[in-house]
Amino acid sequence: MSQQQTKNSITLRGSAQIVCEYLSFAINSVLFQRGLYPPETFKAQQQYGITLLISEDPLIKNFLTNLLSQSEEWIINKKVSKLSLIIVNVANKEVLECWDFNVQYEDGDTTLSKEKGEQVGSKDLKKIQQEIRDVMLQVAATISYLPFLDCRCSFDVLIHAKTDCDIPEKWTEAEPIAISNAQNVQLKTFSTSLHKMETVVSYKLVD
Repeated sequence: MSQQQTKNSITLRGSAQIVCEYLSFAINSVLFQRGLYPPETFKAQQQYGITLLISEDPLIKNFLTNLLSQSEEWIINKKVSKLSLIIVNVANKEVLECWDFNVQYEDGDTTLSKEKGEQVGSKDLKKIQQEIRDVMLQVAATISYLPFLDCRCSFDVLIHAKTDCDIPEKWTEAEPIAISNAQNVQLKTFSTSLHKMETVVSYKLVD
């Protein structure tokens, strides 16, 4: 039993990496499927047993790499409550859509954590990946009935972090997000046993 537990042990950093990897694929999936950038700027990649699309635009890749590497450190230290991907009408700056990725912190395997002297989980990686695959499939399915974006749009990602975080240079504090006449869709969750991710999309109902 202990051998099996050791094989399946997952550290806080390992769990945070899984969370941030999911965020990267989820954000890229939304950018592709909502048509914010030309489809030819994305490449197919196999992950979680399904085909996902990743942007090859250097600016987007650099933006997400910097954002998620910082997020990983803050998630390890339990300083992030959620990340929000917002889609904005370029012409009038109105927020049309918001994808909230809520981070909840779990205890992991308390017995194994005592043995190892650090907080760890023992959830099987295949099970975690199956749960993430189900969420990613639901992201794609949800997009099919969201309102058509018939204007030029841009995106940003907001990190909801504790006030004692050291904010990197060139980062700014964002204003609270409000979507008028909003509708919400709750997606499936996944858990590493150390972090639980809940995904919710809010969008503006078309009059």
